[in-house]
Amino acid sequence: MSTIEPIFKIRNLDFYYGPSIALHQISMDIPCNLITALIGPSGCGKSTFLRCLNRMNDTIPGTHVDGQILLYEKDIYSPDVDLANLRQKVGMVFQKPNPFPQSVFDNVAFGPRVVGLNHNKIELEAIVERSLRQAALWEEVKDHLNENAMSFSLGEQQRLCIARLLAVQPDVILMDEPASALDPIATLRIEELMVELKKNYTIIIVTHNMQQAARVSDYTGFFWLGELVEFSPTSKIFTRPEQQLSEDYITGKMG
Repeated sequence: MSTIEPIFKIRNLDFYYGPSIALHQISMDIPCNLITALIGPSGCGKSTFLRCLNRMNDTIPGTHVDGQILLYEKDIYSPDVDLANLRQKVGMVFQKPNPFPQSVFDNVAFGPRVVGLNHNKIELEAIVERSLRQAALWEEVKDHLNENAMSFSLGEQQRLCIARLLAVQPDVILMDEPASALDPIATLRIEELMVELKKNYTIIIVTHNMQQAARVSDYTGFFWLGELVEFSPTSKIFTRPEQQLSEDYITGKMG
């Protein structure tokens, strides 16, 4: 487990789709202001686990959770948790960019308008500019703020979705294979952006690209058949894994 202060503490987490168990006895501490990568073959539970962290699985009928997920020492599955507030603090970036069919400005301004972060037009404009700068997109779109977001490249759309998330001032950014639909240059921009953002945010990324995990993450969790096989500093898990299964997967012998 990490010696760095954890933002999430997961204890004995089981997750069920109806009677079928998808995650079994997951326990880990996710360190604050670092990048944690989740790796493993398709169907091993990585994305299910990621969606547990802001309760997006709640929208799927018949699912339920046993165990604990503590965010700042508070169980996010406690009955008194405000889901809207949780999802503002723990935001999600999806595999495929999903900008709204609106202007660039309105995409980024959407969240602050909904949660009431802005009090006037000048404040809102400042939030939009700050968020686009944080997402390394401002210079590309500053003269096109009123253009439809759908007209931009996929890489720009994905950074716009990140800016939209940053505008509501989250603490944690969840990324579910955020670069898998992008070309190599756009992928590099997203990776560089993640490294920059971890100065102010905790990032948890699901990726099938082990080279990406090795490049950008500080910690890596290896999932296999719904179980967490190993969770270690990335440098250790890729060079001196504790479990034979981890080594076999990382070296391509299985999975």
